[in-house]
Amino acid sequence: MGLTPHRDKLIAAINNPKAKDDKSLLEEAFKQFELWSSELTKLSSKGDKRVEEMTSLLNSYKDFLEVDLIAKKGSSFLKRQKGQLKLDNSVIEEFLIHLVHDDVLTGLPKGIETGSQTAFMSLTFRPSSIDALTERPEIVLKQKDQDFTIGKSIFYQFSPNEKFEKKVTANGKLFLAVLAAEVKVNYDKTMFQECAGTASRLKQGCPLSKYYALVEYLDMKPEDVRLTDIDNVFLLRKAKRLPFEKRSVFEEVRDQHKDCPINSDVMKMFVKEMQEFISATWYDAEQALKRGSFS
Repeated sequence: MGLTPHRDKLIAAINNPKAKDDKSLLEEAFKQFELWSSELTKLSSKGDKRVEEMTSLLNSYKDFLEVDLIAKKGSSFLKRQKGQLKLDNSVIEEFLIHLVHDDVLTGLPKGIETGSQTAFMSLTFRPSSIDALTERPEIVLKQKDQDFTIGKSIFYQFSPNEKFEKKVTANGKLFLAVLAAEVKVNYDKTMFQECAGTASRLKQGCPLSKYYALVEYLDMKPEDVRLTDIDNVFLLRKAKRLPFEKRSVFEEVRDQHKDCPINSDVMKMFVKEMQEFISATWYDAEQALKRGSFS
């Protein structure tokens, strides 16, 4: 999967025959996207200051794309399908990749991978018979697409032959996400339950991993994440979703963006959790004897 999810979605929308009436508008959005991406990379600040400046640029771009273009000038198709086209939530997906930077997060090892990835959940063996135990192992790999990750590609091979002869050796690749996040524009109870299920399955494959949801507009009553495997849900705009009758009204969309911008303090909270996780010792067997307990 790519490291430019929003760019990819814009290009796909521009080339989508169903969006032909919005092609010039989408091309205008692409020009603004390139400017936004360039401004993000040119920042020279560090730490919280950088996150604040990045969030300000994020709000400016999302306001232009979602209010000035789509809400004000977009066709009914584009307004109706922007969620399916992922034109809105992919902005934050791409923004988060820019957070994985030495001037924001310290202690990241060389070669770490990030962005939208198909993350590992479980690996099992499925021999078809007793005879199959002497043949190439049949591997069943369960994976799931994640909007944002920090992790590393892992390469594996299994064989009943210690010399790993090619004809009886199974090999492959998986992406181990030690930190994953789901990005949602609107977040309801069904989405929360789906995230809880995904978090549990990812943590079966890597129990020490962290799982988050980043949400713009809340469409449910907040719940205690401690009863799930979700580590936290960040409410980026600290706002509820507009009532149904107001969602297609330009002035309502404009005013909500103005009154409830993506909050840099919430973004800094997410960065803080990532930094604490990166800086922590995840497991040290020697410490158990010093503590007098396994954990």
